[in-house]
Amino acid sequence: MDVLYTADPVRCLQMTSEELRGSFLVADLFGADAIRLVYSDVDRAIIGSAVPVKGPLALDAAAELRAETFCERRELGVLNVGGSGTITVDGTEYPMGSRDALYVGRGSKVVRFASDAAQKPARYYLLSYPAHAAHPTVHVKQADAEVVQLGSAEAANERTIYKLIQPGVAESCQLVMGFTVLKPGSVWNTMPPHTHERRMEVYMYFDLPDDARVFHLMGRPGETRHIVVANGQAVIAPSWSIHCGVGTSAYTFCWGMGGENQAYDDMDHLRIDQLR
Repeated sequence: MDVLYTADPVRCLQMTSEELRGSFLVADLFGADAIRLVYSDVDRAIIGSAVPVKGPLALDAAAELRAETFCERRELGVLNVGGSGTITVDGTEYPMGSRDALYVGRGSKVVRFASDAAQKPARYYLLSYPAHAAHPTVHVKQADAEVVQLGSAEAANERTIYKLIQPGVAESCQLVMGFTVLKPGSVWNTMPPHTHERRMEVYMYFDLPDDARVFHLMGRPGETRHIVVANGQAVIAPSWSIHCGVGTSAYTFCWGMGGENQAYDDMDHLRIDQLR
C-alpha cells in the first residue's frame, strides 16, 4: 500500500503542476491481476482498485493498517466500472454487473474479487474509511440507486446522479458513495462548485476516451488550481478545496465522501463570481 500525504492550502499555492499531481492525484490506479491501494492522510481514506483477470484476488490487510483483516476497523465501498464479476464476502457471493456497488461492513473477514470473463474483466474501484460500528454488507444495483437530475444543456452540465451508498439505500458509518453521468454535449461537473468543511471527497473519473481529459479544478475558491486527469484516475479533495471540472468530452465519475456527517446536501455553496 502506498501512502499519500496531501499539501495544506498554503503550500498548495506554491506547487508546480507535478507537485500538485504528486500530492492530490492517484494516477496509477487500475492494473491487471492486481489490487492497488493508496492510504491518504486526509480522514484516513483508502483509495484502491482490484482487476482480476487470470483468477480471483483477495483483499488482504496491508502492514500500514496494523490489523488482521482489511475490514477489521474499516468499511468498504466498491463500484464495478468494468465487465461483470463476483465479489465474495465471508462465503456469500454477490454478482456484480457494470456500475453495481457493494457496501462491505466493518468486521467482514474474507473479501475476494473475481471476473466472469478474462476478455472483459471487472474493474472494481474501492473506497474505504474507518468505521466505528458494523453495518450489514449490501449489494446495490444501479437500478436501486436514488436518482437525481441536475443541470441543463444550455450550461453544458446536464447530468444524472446515482446515489448508491447513503442513508435510505445502504446504511454505513461515514461512507457516502455514488456516481454521476454527464449527458452527451455536457462537459462541466459540480458547477457552480462548493466545499464542505465537514467531509473530504474523492472523484474517480471513468468512461473517458483515451484521448480525452478532464481539467479538475481544486484549491481555495479565491486561489484555484487545476489537475489534468485521464480515464481511471482519482483526485483527493480535502475539506477546504473545491472539486469540480470540465472535460474535453462527456464522462462519468464516482464520488465518495467520508467525515463528520452523511448529509449529501451539507455543502457550502459558492457563486461563480467568487472563483479566482
